[in-house]
Amino acid sequence: MYQASDKRYETMIYHRCGKSGLKLPAISFGLWHNFGDTASYERMKALCFTAFDNGITHFDLANNYGPLPGSAEIHFGRILKEYFMPYRDEMIISTKAGYDMWEGPYGNWGSRKYLLASLDQSLKRMGLEYVDIFYHHRMDPETPLEETMGALAQAVHSGKALYAGISNYDGPTMEKAAAILKDLHCPFVINQNRYSILDRTIENNGLKAAAAAEGKGIIAFSPLEQGMLTKRYLNGIPEDSRVKTDGRFLNANAITDVRLQQIRELNTIAESRGQTLAEMALSWILRDGIVTSVLVGASKPEQLLENIQAMHRTEFSAEELQKIDEISFK
Repeated sequence: MYQASDKRYETMIYHRCGKSGLKLPAISFGLWHNFGDTASYERMKALCFTAFDNGITHFDLANNYGPLPGSAEIHFGRILKEYFMPYRDEMIISTKAGYDMWEGPYGNWGSRKYLLASLDQSLKRMGLEYVDIFYHHRMDPETPLEETMGALAQAVHSGKALYAGISNYDGPTMEKAAAILKDLHCPFVINQNRYSILDRTIENNGLKAAAAAEGKGIIAFSPLEQGMLTKRYLNGIPEDSRVKTDGRFLNANAITDVRLQQIRELNTIAESRGQTLAEMALSWILRDGIVTSVLVGASKPEQLLENIQAMHRTEFSAEELQKIDEISFK
C-alpha cells in the first residue's frame, strides 16, 4: 500500500486563493492528456505519488480529459480508491464542464442541464461524493450567464462541490459572473486561464486585473506553451516532439524561426538566473502574487520535481522583466 511521505509539507509553498480561505500549492498537477486510455497506469500512479509526496495537493481534471473523454477521471478515480482515500481531506480535486462531451444538444456549453448532469457523471467516474472546485470551462455566447452561474451555485449548495470556478473567461464577463455568484451566496474563488511568457491574453483582456480587483484567485494552464518554454526546442524541433507525433496541441506552424530565437534568448536569461528555461517560465507567472498556482502536466516524475523548484525563485529584477517583455513581444 502507498504511504505518503511524512515530509510532504516541508518545502511546498501554499498561496491563499484570492480573498477566500482556500489555499493552493504554488505548483498544481493537471491531468490533461497524460491520464487517458493511451497512458500507462503504472506511470499515472508514479506521477500522482510524486506530486503528493512533494506537497502538490491539487489535482485538476475535466469531464473531457483523456483520450477518450472521461478516461482521465476514471483512471484518477481508480488511483484515489486504491491509494489516496485515506488522504482525501488533504487533497483539492477539481473538475470542469463546458466542452463537447456527449451526443445531442445537452452535452456541451453552459446550460443548467448540461453542467449539473456532467458533474454527476464526473463524481461517478471518480467515485467521489463531492469535488473541491467545479468550473464552467468556457464562456457560452448563447446561454444566459445567470443560468450558468445558477448551475454552479446549485452544485455548491447541494454539497457536490465546495467552491465554484470559471475557466477561459475574459475580465468583463468574470466581473459579471462574480456579481451573480455573490448574490447567490456561492463561494466563487478561482479563474483558470492560459498564461505564459509567450501568451499574455489575460493581461490584454482584463482578466488578470479584474481578478486582482475582485479578490479572486487565478490558476494558470499551459505555462510552458506545450513544451516550447523548455530545453526541447533550443536547437529546433526534435523528431520525437509532439509537433511531429501529435499535432493537436502544438502545430509545427507555431514554431517559427522568430519563435525559436525568442526561446533561445529567454534561455539565456534563465541561465543567468541559475534556472532552467522551464523553471524561469513558471517562476515568472508567480512573480507578482496575483496568480495563485501554476498548473503543470508531466509525463515523467522527474519533470514534476524540476517544476517544483520554480516556486523558490520568483523574484525578478526590473531589468530582467524588461528583457523578457522585449523578447516576448517581438
